[in-house]
Amino acid sequence: MQQGAIGVFDSGYGGLTILKELVSALPQYDYIYLGDNARAPYGTRSFDTVYRYTKQCVAWFFEQGCPLVILACNTASAKALRSIQQKDLVYMNPDNRVLGVIRPTAEVIGQYTTTGHVGVLATAGTVQSESYLLEIQKFFPDVQVHQQACPMWVPLIENNEHTGPGADYFVKEYTQELLSLDPAIDTVLLGCTHYPLLLSKIKEVLPAGVQVVSQGEIVAQSLAGYLQRHPQMDARLLKHQKRSFFTTDSITDFDAHARLFYGEEVSSVHVELAS
Repeated sequence: MQQGAIGVFDSGYGGLTILKELVSALPQYDYIYLGDNARAPYGTRSFDTVYRYTKQCVAWFFEQGCPLVILACNTASAKALRSIQQKDLVYMNPDNRVLGVIRPTAEVIGQYTTTGHVGVLATAGTVQSESYLLEIQKFFPDVQVHQQACPMWVPLIENNEHTGPGADYFVKEYTQELLSLDPAIDTVLLGCTHYPLLLSKIKEVLPAGVQVVSQGEIVAQSLAGYLQRHPQMDARLLKHQKRSFFTTDSITDFDAHARLFYGEEVSSVHVELAS
């Protein structure tokens, strides 16, 4: 079969934190990143809208020859992944695969907690979907999970205000609201790919002994395991260490923000998707 790059998708910039860890753990592969910045954020949009946008972007990746697409977006993983996997792949391309970031995290998060109490900080859309509650329950039925929506965090980060005092206020507010739901929480999961940029501030306001878990390394380890178990997919992936970046909005804005999330300078290409 035709070979191609691994596609990595996010509604905006946050998925670059996932791509960074994928490249670190699996540098041999080619990667194509697409940020649907023109229609971001996805976190406040309806299930139907997120599904429609995500499906459209997955189709774009398939057109670029990507046999495997990672939805490096918690909202897209929560609101669109299952429908795409179960309903759409069969006619889009039954030999291709689309994976998300919620299930790999849910498969291991119970190993981090000693009290059996986990907190999830996420966008309103991800919280509303209850995807983490449902997925963690499958793997760790004895673990108690509480969620807290953090609607101000993504705007603060994308407006480069996450290092200022405004961010301090909202980090403290949402984190304390989460802990008030269950004081026994000893593990906090960052259920949005933007949130690692607030990691130091989050740690400052958490009590001693409460650990914070980001998704990047977990998703990278999960992908490595997946490719080991599916050598037929691994054989379809190009391995020239090429990285390509695309955005549906301004390439100037994308390139300026990307360094913050990816840790390196990037040069993106604009792509038009029908609205």
